[in-house]
Amino acid sequence: MIKYSLKIVLIFCLFGMHSCEIIDSTTTNVNLSPITSVEHVEQKVSALLKQMTLEEKIGQMNQYNGFWDLTGPAPSSGNAAKKYDHLRKGYVGSMLNLRGVENVRKIQKIAVEETRLGIPLIIGFDVIHGYETLSPIPLAESASWDLEAIKKSAEVAAEEAAAAGINWTFAPMVDISRDARWGRVMEGAGEDPYLGSKIAFARVQGFQGSDLSKHTTLAACAKHFAAYGFPESGREYNTVDVGTSTLNNIVFPPFQATIDAGVRTFMNAFNELNGIPATGNTNLQRTILKDKWKFDGFVVSDWGSIEEMVTHGHAKDGKHAAQIAANAGSDMDMESYLYVNELAALVREGKVKEAYIDDAAKRILRVKFELGLFDDPYKYCDEQREKEVIGQPAFHEAALDMAKKSIVLLKNENQLLPLKKQGQKIALIGALASDKTSPLGSWRIAAKDNTAVSVLEGMQAYTGNQLTYAKGADVSLGQTKFIDELKINTTDRSEFPQAIAVAKTADVVVMVLGEVGYQSGEARSRTDLGLPGVQQDLLEAIYKVNKNIVLVLNNGRPLVLNWHQEHLPAIVEAWQLGTQSGNAIAKVLYGDYNPSGKLPMSFPRAVGQVPIYYNYKNTGRPLMPTPSTVFWSHYQDVENTPLYPFGYGLSYTTFEYSALQAKVVSDYEVNVSVTLKNTGKFTGKEVVQLYIKDHYASVTRPVRELKGFELVSLEANESKKIEFTLSEKELGFYDNEGNFIVEPGDFSIFVGGDSNTTLQSKITL
Repeated sequence: MIKYSLKIVLIFCLFGMHSCEIIDSTTTNVNLSPITSVEHVEQKVSALLKQMTLEEKIGQMNQYNGFWDLTGPAPSSGNAAKKYDHLRKGYVGSMLNLRGVENVRKIQKIAVEETRLGIPLIIGFDVIHGYETLSPIPLAESASWDLEAIKKSAEVAAEEAAAAGINWTFAPMVDISRDARWGRVMEGAGEDPYLGSKIAFARVQGFQGSDLSKHTTLAACAKHFAAYGFPESGREYNTVDVGTSTLNNIVFPPFQATIDAGVRTFMNAFNELNGIPATGNTNLQRTILKDKWKFDGFVVSDWGSIEEMVTHGHAKDGKHAAQIAANAGSDMDMESYLYVNELAALVREGKVKEAYIDDAAKRILRVKFELGLFDDPYKYCDEQREKEVIGQPAFHEAALDMAKKSIVLLKNENQLLPLKKQGQKIALIGALASDKTSPLGSWRIAAKDNTAVSVLEGMQAYTGNQLTYAKGADVSLGQTKFIDELKINTTDRSEFPQAIAVAKTADVVVMVLGEVGYQSGEARSRTDLGLPGVQQDLLEAIYKVNKNIVLVLNNGRPLVLNWHQEHLPAIVEAWQLGTQSGNAIAKVLYGDYNPSGKLPMSFPRAVGQVPIYYNYKNTGRPLMPTPSTVFWSHYQDVENTPLYPFGYGLSYTTFEYSALQAKVVSDYEVNVSVTLKNTGKFTGKEVVQLYIKDHYASVTRPVRELKGFELVSLEANESKKIEFTLSEKELGFYDNEGNFIVEPGDFSIFVGGDSNTTLQSKITL
């Protein structure tokens, strides 16, 4: 066991490190048995809370960003010096954006050995789809529909980040979104609450493991509570206005799933909901989350969101904002400085109950105990482990596996794919084909630039063909940091001729086009969902000289691909796949991996359709009432349907569904079975999807709702019977008061390979 000074051992024994009888420095009979039960944790939290001053309790509610270079001297003036003073007084409960064992140990040592009570810090970081070794962006992972692989991806991210001194991740983002204009769709699981809930559960389990006190785990954070994925116009940080049915049935379920998975923290949202900013929304944080859902972890604000309530027009000033947020149930202030500066006075003035301060501090301390930080505050600070763990080959293997599973085949006319492995002249075109940074995607703050395997490198590993590369055109004109504005190339076509010359003599052209890594993510909203800059012009120029094109898309959101679907023989949705991107894409292109991904978001025909989603409501006029009548719900210039629907994705083999049966076995239990056959020539995986339609209800239901799926692997010509059981959980819904209800009536059951499947059966409950 790590040896501490007598002072530190005494403090930890008294306030939570071990079960013991020590109460002063003259006692020597120490019982070093570790904390082993929930009840024991609660006892230690309560004991520690009694020893804390009001200011120290509020200090636990204060989170600071890393505020000085730890390789140099401590700050002596300015805001950094004030933060440093707060840290030494025990007025800081958490820090974020601090990483590396050496740095974390230095800061933790101040909190543990220089403050009155020696309470350790919890260290937070945005570990979104990996730490240094990156898996695909979360939207891409969601396209795998492979819950075990997604869970494994989170496990790898947690182990690597924990080795760098981190113990809390601001993930998973579980916001449902139907709007591809919103850049943060890349960070979530797409448009569907059922799929989103399953993935949310898997990610929390992956991050937190079965024992949060292990040194390989991170406390997870469900964000952003709530409705952050529904900003008006798809514009980041914009106002949200959704009805209670959408809130209860679409927005809330993934958050509830994270609680079922044992998530230890929530993050509130930047947006307002019903005219009240989420950070100051009592109904969301106290009434629903803490009281109704019995969440016993803590809620952290998003960056500066408490202070932003002044800008929203909800709070008079910073002090008023702190009052609103604390009373509403926001437990920790991320980078507003308002709790630490204002809360003590507000309590003494009777404007904030001290009981609320106690509750918030208790919740934060509880998570620290559960992480084992009181048993060993330096448990995440092993320099040898950091060297051995970060970047290990097993993590790259896991990232490659996840990347292959995330790829979606959108079109494959005349079986152009997989490519032949010998005897062909292949032209590889596009700046993104040689890019080793953009495939890392957004939220890569711990990864090193230029470390992704490029598509060029991945394809060069296959030596049987003659491969020639030409850039064609840059996508962007430069961006080096996440906070930089992106400059897109809209004019420079000077390298078109070289790419055209290469394409003319090729048997097959592989074009890698799409978005650079920072073109999606936070604050990356777009109104144009086409290929950015001059890329479409490049594509059409190449098409004029060689129509045998495989389009490989690197992007963080659904794009509008009408021209591409009409003209090109093969389209591969390859997203931004992380560190092993190029290897995964090459293995799919050459057939060493048969793609099985399915879209987690609908791809629109036009940006004017957005938001677009499969589980829409029927309306009173869903169809043309009589021939040539104009008065029905439609557009004059484009179909209502998406170009590629939710759940869509092809394979190098083909599948046939038959013998669908649905049988009611009790009041609210339905058994469903279907036969799936691989009718092609390749072994392949299919995501068998089950949807229901409730034909009439007290609150209108969507035309279809995903209520089950199974990932099935079949050899060529193999058949398998797939079975599902629908229970009250799948057949019911939430009314407008948030009550879960199940109603009798007529239901249609659909099973197939995407949300447009026509194979159906009907039942009556």
